[in-house]
Amino acid sequence: MNRPLSSAERSAERRQNWLKEEAKKARESRGEAGQMEFWLRLARSRMAKDVKAGRGDVHSGFALICRLFITAMDQRVEGDGRIWNDLLRYAEQVVAKHPPRH
Repeated sequence: MNRPLSSAERSAERRQNWLKEEAKKARESRGEAGQMEFWLRLARSRMAKDVKAGRGDVHSGFALICRLFITAMDQRVEGDGRIWNDLLRYAEQVVAKHPPRH
């Protein structure tokens, strides 16, 4: 028998379920672009909170991630999809292993 969840665990579970549901709603109403917009809004909000908490390196980290994404897209357009495929595979592994908590 499993022990009851603590209040922090219940809160994290509710938050994770909310994120999944909101992403699903965004996808159903506006397709893939809607889901992307949902995650961008969430990232922007989280980045603002990180900056207020004194973690300003979040801007340079996000800029680097954007540059990586653009590089992968450019390489794919030029006929080399390796970076794109590697990036997506790695992203899928990370998010499967570490679902959103906040």
